[in-house]
Amino acid sequence: MGFTDLLEEVGGFGRYQWIHVTLISLPGLLMASQNLLNNFVSGIPAHHCNPATNQSLRDLALTYQVDEQQLLKVFIPPDPSGNRLDRCRRYVEPQWHVLHLNSSLNASQLQTEGCVDGWSFDQSEFSSTTVSEWDLVCSLRPLKQMIQTIYMGGVLTGAIIFGGLSDRFGRKSVLIWSYLQLAVLGCSSALSPSYTAYCIFRFLSGMAVSGIILNGVSLKVEWIPTKTRTLVGTLTSFFFTFGQMILAGLAYWLRDWRKLQLVVCAPMFIFFAYSWWYAESARWLVLNRRSEKALKSLHRVARINRRPEIVDKLTLEVLHSHMSKEIESSRSSFTAFDLLKTRRIRRISICLIAVWFSTSFAYYGLAMDLQKFGTCRTSGPPWPAWVKPLPRPLSPPSTCTPESFIPPSSGRREWASSPPWQELAAWRPLLSSSWTRCFLHCPVWSTGALQCWLVASPVSCQRRSTSRCPTPSKMWSKSGLEEAPPPT
Repeated sequence: MGFTDLLEEVGGFGRYQWIHVTLISLPGLLMASQNLLNNFVSGIPAHHCNPATNQSLRDLALTYQVDEQQLLKVFIPPDPSGNRLDRCRRYVEPQWHVLHLNSSLNASQLQTEGCVDGWSFDQSEFSSTTVSEWDLVCSLRPLKQMIQTIYMGGVLTGAIIFGGLSDRFGRKSVLIWSYLQLAVLGCSSALSPSYTAYCIFRFLSGMAVSGIILNGVSLKVEWIPTKTRTLVGTLTSFFFTFGQMILAGLAYWLRDWRKLQLVVCAPMFIFFAYSWWYAESARWLVLNRRSEKALKSLHRVARINRRPEIVDKLTLEVLHSHMSKEIESSRSSFTAFDLLKTRRIRRISICLIAVWFSTSFAYYGLAMDLQKFGTCRTSGPPWPAWVKPLPRPLSPPSTCTPESFIPPSSGRREWASSPPWQELAAWRPLLSSSWTRCFLHCPVWSTGALQCWLVASPVSCQRRSTSRCPTPSKMWSKSGLEEAPPPT
C-alpha cells in the first residue's frame, strides 16, 4: 500500500480535487501570455527616418499640394527592392525634383545618411511598443530579440532554483512566492523607464513563470490518484491553449505595450490571494518528517470530500504504515546520473529528452517571432474594396489624364498637372459656395481589368476652408458614369 491508497480512502478524485485542480490551472490562462508576450509588446511597426526638414509633412503637403506619402519620396530613398521606402536611410538633401511629372531618380547615386533625427513609426497596428519607445530598429534591432532571450534565460534559471527550493521548503510556499513575484515584477515591467530595467524585470518574471509551472504541476498531481493523472494533465493543458487565444484578443484590444503588460500580470495578485487556501502536499510533508501536518491536511481533504468517517480511522500509525516504503526510499540520495544507470530507465530518459527537444524546438521556434509570419498588409489593390473593375475593350494608356474621365453634371472640375498616379481636383459640396481641393488617387492601369480608376480618398483631402471634404460616391470612365456604393 502507498500514498495513492490513502488518497482513495479520503475520496479519490472528489470535491476537493476538483476545486484544487481548477484553481491551480487558472493561472495557466496567463502563462501562455508570458511566453508569447514579446510578439506584441515588442512588435515592429512600419517606420522610416524623420525627414530632414524643420516643417511637418502636413504643412509641406499643403504648401506643395501633394500627398504626404508622395512627399516622403523627397526625403527617403527606396529600399533595395524598390517596393517601399528605406527604413534606415534618408537623403542628406531633399530631392524636390521627384515631385515633377515624369521625373526619374537614380537613388544609388545620391548621398544618404542614417536616421540621425530618429524615426517615425506607423501607429495603425500598434500605438506603442518597446521598439517604437526605445528605437529598437536598424542597428539596434537585435536588442528586440534580446528581450525574449533574457526572458527565456530567466525561465531556465527559475527551473533550476525553484525546483530545488520546492524540495526544501515545500510546493505551496514556493508557488505562493512565485505568484507574488510575477505579479509585482510583471507590473513593474509595465512601468520600466528604460530598456535595461525592462530586461531585468523580464528576467525575474521568467524565473517566476518556472516557479508557477513546476510547483503548480507538482502540487496538483500529488493530490490526485495515479489513475486520473493522465486525463487531468491533458485537460488542464487546454488552459494554456485558451490562454493563447485570450492573449490575441487582449493584444487586439490593447495596442499600447504598457497597458497590455499590466493587464496580463495584474491578475496574478488574485491568484496569490487565494493560493493560501491550497493544502501542502501530504506526501512531501510525510517524507520531510512533518507527519502531523500531513495528517491534518488529509483530514481536511476527507471532510471536503464528504468522508468524515475517515477522520477517526486515519491516524499517524496508519499513515506511516501506508508510506513505509516511500519513507525508506527517501533516505537514499539520487542524482541526474541515476537516470542513465539501468537500461530501462536510460531508454525512457533518452526518449523523453528527444520528445521534449523536438516539440519545444518546433513550438518556440515558430511562436517566439510570429511577426515574421505576418501577411503583407499592402498585398491587395491600392484602392478601396468597394471599387469594382469595369470591363473596357481599350488598351491602357501610359498615364491617367483628365480626358480619361467624364466630369459630373452637377458641378465642374479644375485640373492641375501632377504625378501620373495622382490627379488634383476641386470639389464643391452641395449647398455650399466654397471649393475644397482634394487629391484623387488614380492607380496604375491594370492589364486584367483594362480600366483606369479614379478614387477620392477622404484621408488625403487638403482643406481651403473649414468645410469637410465630401466622399465622392461616383466613378467616371470614358464609357460613361458608373455608380459606386459608399465606402465602409
